[in-house]
Amino acid sequence: MNRKERRAANKRRDESASRPNALAFGSASPSIADLAAEASRSRGMGRINQAQEICRQILAREPAHVQSLNLLGLMAQESGDHRVAVKMFAKAIASDEVNAACHYNVGNSYQALGNRTKAIAHFSKALSLGMDEKAPTFILQSPIIATYVARITGKWPLPVTNVELFGTEGVVPLAKDVFLRCAMEAMTLPGVQLESLLGHARAELLRLSDEHGEDNGEIDEDIVAFACALARQCFINEYIYVQAEAESGLASELRDRLLQDLASGAAITPLTLAVVAAYFPLHAMPMAEALLRRDWPATVAGLLQVQLREPLEEVGERTAIATLAPIENSVSLQVMRQYEENPYPRWTTNPLNAFAADQARGRSIPTAERQAELDILIAGCGTGSHAVQIAQVYPNARLLAVDVSLTSLAYARRKTRELGLRNIEYAQADILELGRIDRTFDSIESVGVLHHLAEPTAGWRVLVSLLRPGGRMRIGLYSNLARRVIAEARARIAARGYRATAADMRRCRQDIMREAEHWKMLIGAKDFYSMSGCRDLLFNVMEHRFTIPEIAAFLNDHDLSFLAFEPFDDPTVIAKFHKQFPDAADEANLDQWHRFEANHPETFWGMYVFTVGKNAH
Repeated sequence: MNRKERRAANKRRDESASRPNALAFGSASPSIADLAAEASRSRGMGRINQAQEICRQILAREPAHVQSLNLLGLMAQESGDHRVAVKMFAKAIASDEVNAACHYNVGNSYQALGNRTKAIAHFSKALSLGMDEKAPTFILQSPIIATYVARITGKWPLPVTNVELFGTEGVVPLAKDVFLRCAMEAMTLPGVQLESLLGHARAELLRLSDEHGEDNGEIDEDIVAFACALARQCFINEYIYVQAEAESGLASELRDRLLQDLASGAAITPLTLAVVAAYFPLHAMPMAEALLRRDWPATVAGLLQVQLREPLEEVGERTAIATLAPIENSVSLQVMRQYEENPYPRWTTNPLNAFAADQARGRSIPTAERQAELDILIAGCGTGSHAVQIAQVYPNARLLAVDVSLTSLAYARRKTRELGLRNIEYAQADILELGRIDRTFDSIESVGVLHHLAEPTAGWRVLVSLLRPGGRMRIGLYSNLARRVIAEARARIAARGYRATAADMRRCRQDIMREAEHWKMLIGAKDFYSMSGCRDLLFNVMEHRFTIPEIAAFLNDHDLSFLAFEPFDDPTVIAKFHKQFPDAADEANLDQWHRFEANHPETFWGMYVFTVGKNAH
């Protein structure tokens, strides 16, 4: 064989290797699902040509195949060809416009191409579609952010100075991260590393604003946009970040200067306003409404919408909320005051996405049930996230959503109106007194509420009395076993005299973070990273915890049938359950679940969330 023949043979062998092996799939033509899996494997192994060829084969059979289009886009992105990547992602989005991953991916390519406007639009869409759980991981994967985090952790347990952290560039590289800015506007960003970095960034912006004084209107627009996004993040997490005494004093001085300029009609620079808003909520400042009568850049206008216009709307909503049942119980009054001061949670994206995630884990609801004209009670609706989700899952239902906190209900009404929902009635009421309303319901939902009552079972009995025969009830209760770490933390908080004030909660959190190894469960909880979440998690005025036998006894005493626990975030739970009871596993058997929990005490770390039915007679 001469050199030319050898080259031809090698070419044929390479081409053959680049094609999927039909024999690997059997003699029949491989399914699209099998081909897609093979394409992903090939890409993961670095066989890019082979992965591209398989994707093209799939698209020849199914031109709108989203996974293949997305994969081709990712491979083009990895090779630096962002224009081709954008085309592939755009085709994928045209086929599936609610695919969060595709919106995120195309956002990255638009950012690489310098098109910030489209990058922001797609990043925001991805976050609104439920990418919030993955956002912190994606943020930390940024090389620039990873560098900052390494500088912070490299000095731990000693503090890093802003000069050591940001060098001569300051926050400019951080400010150019468009996805970080979008995420700060859309959600509470959990994680000790991110909190530390953003806390340092806030202090650096404060220094920059003070240093530039009246000239900071010349500040780069990326820094102003970053400052506005950080101010929105601080508002969402309710100013949870710790601050040194000198930093607090400088922030107060800057706020006072802003108020003087507001009163005199003097110019206020965008950076000054954003930095003040990163330390103090604008709606709580005197004369703040005058800010709305000035012209501002779009990023500042967005900040004013969140920190000023929306809170003012909520004040107006309070007068429209009826009181159905009085709040007289002393514990209920304490709980009411807690959630008046810290309404929980401060949500931003449509909670229907959480339901979509539940469906993916197996909590499917038949179409006929979803279209039924049901009467549904949401007992303890808080800021409305739960009610809004259920109202969209059951569009023909009539919902009554009640809570003790007017502040929470006002937030819920505003968000409900924003989403255009018309099937929810909000009212103030204590669950303990709901028996007075003379109404019954096909379905009742009370998740994460009963365990904050003075007598949880008394409240649960009231709800049972309102449920029609054959109706269903969805309940969420704290697990005594899973929340042992919470009980330990609450005991320590009491021993050290921490109060439910912002200053004490910040100090308490710093103590916990200094002993991170011991408090891994707490530090891993999303609620740890907002003031209302932390108060709900560790400083709640009343918390009861239950065992599965106690739940079983209540169901037996009140003629209720246990139907199922919610699908678990951990997909291995059910497999472990069946492994423990290989011969007679019954997912509706509470005695088996009690024995399972004893072996796996963190199973119900969030809550026992389960559905029961009221037996018809």
